[in-house]
Amino acid sequence: MSQLWQQISNMAWNIIHRPTLSDVLDVLLVSFLIYQLLKFTRGTRVSQVLKGLGILLLSTWITEVFRLRTINWILRWLVNAGAVLVVVLFQPELRRILEEIGRTPLLKKMRAAEEDAGDKIIAAELTQALLNMAKRKVGALVVIEQGSPLKEIWDTGTRVDGRVSQPLIENIFEPNTPLHDGAVIVRGDRVEAAGCVLPLSEGAGISRELGMRHRAALGVSEASDAVALIVSEETGIISMARGGKLTRHMDERTLTALLQSLYNKPVKTGLLATIMTLRRRAGHEPTRE
Repeated sequence: MSQLWQQISNMAWNIIHRPTLSDVLDVLLVSFLIYQLLKFTRGTRVSQVLKGLGILLLSTWITEVFRLRTINWILRWLVNAGAVLVVVLFQPELRRILEEIGRTPLLKKMRAAEEDAGDKIIAAELTQALLNMAKRKVGALVVIEQGSPLKEIWDTGTRVDGRVSQPLIENIFEPNTPLHDGAVIVRGDRVEAAGCVLPLSEGAGISRELGMRHRAALGVSEASDAVALIVSEETGIISMARGGKLTRHMDERTLTALLQSLYNKPVKTGLLATIMTLRRRAGHEPTRE
């Protein structure tokens, strides 16, 4: 026990009397990285694994202090193997963290120069389609792609590649049709695919009243920056999943404001964006409808 207190005393003395500017910067950077890691993994199974690893490291240190050599050797082996196991078991979560890091303003500007964001007509078409389905209590799940590409999710469904319109959206989700059970992926002004399978949320705080559509919408919003809109077939309530959070009871006003904020973006600047806009207006690009 005296050895333990001696180590604690030495560590406290070093912290108080020997810090340099590099040490302070090092501590701040590590603290920031740990905070971001906890922020990205909050509410997922990775957070539970991180708690387990913390307990494992603490146990390893305690067994080393008390010279429990056999237990210490086993714990050290688990710690060394744990890094590989975490990478293998949690590939989707690690990929999501790397995607969050990659969402820089520069990359978003490069993407904005490649595609047309849409206009008020697209927002109005989506709004009216969702409101009509809510009145009739037709279940629907529409995912609007933002900065993170969702091509892997497109591949799980049926390619549509048509311009967004109220009749198209309502027809896809009409009951007893082949594509009504899955999700629709919208990219800009086009419906890319329908009948898509989304990753389910693993959050523990989801209400049991919510069905698979809500859990899938939360899942895709946790794995990307996409915005998912849900119409409940039991209640007709319109909900939105964004950033792993669910907003329910959206009315016409809030839904219109949301979609207009997504589509009515500032006019793009730059030579490439200007050329692309002029080509679209002149009809030089081949239509994909």
